[in-house]
Amino acid sequence: MSRYTPMEHAVTEILISVGENPAREGLQDTPMRVAKAWREWTSGYGVDVTRLFKEFKDGGERYQEMVLVRSLPFYSHCEHHLAPFFGTADIAYIPNGKIVGLSKLGRLLDAYAKRLQVQERLTRQIVEALVDNLQPLGAACKISARHLCMESRGLCKQGHETVTTALDGVFLSDPAARSEFLASVR
Repeated sequence: MSRYTPMEHAVTEILISVGENPAREGLQDTPMRVAKAWREWTSGYGVDVTRLFKEFKDGGERYQEMVLVRSLPFYSHCEHHLAPFFGTADIAYIPNGKIVGLSKLGRLLDAYAKRLQVQERLTRQIVEALVDNLQPLGAACKISARHLCMESRGLCKQGHETVTTALDGVFLSDPAARSEFLASVR
């Protein structure tokens, strides 16, 4: 019986395939450490996003202007290379009788970012979760991220940012609401 979990065994095979000796002193615990790290990096698969949307009934539900949390940091891994990408997200919604705690927007971001991702889908998933769970007048997300698959291999261009946006409801249909969001996240 192997002393390794399937993930630890896979890491051992990677070490061997790149020409390393997994029995070398500095690498002996690497399979266990990598497996532990990947469990954390992909912990979003275990999050039930709908449970994040506990509504507050404190008078704030009558608020009908944009709620925006800017510059929320996130870390993710691209599903094409398993390389990290990271950056910030600006998440907004216009309530329609339901508000949630502001920390829930950061938790929503992490729930999706801690999965194998592409930035375009991550941006859209955040907006769709807001729409599905809050039925707001509008929802919007802008993500700016650096992708190590482009910075450390292939193209090798460092310091760039990729920007994606997703809009729904009045942020999509009303030019004034759209402009307010985009001006607020520059």
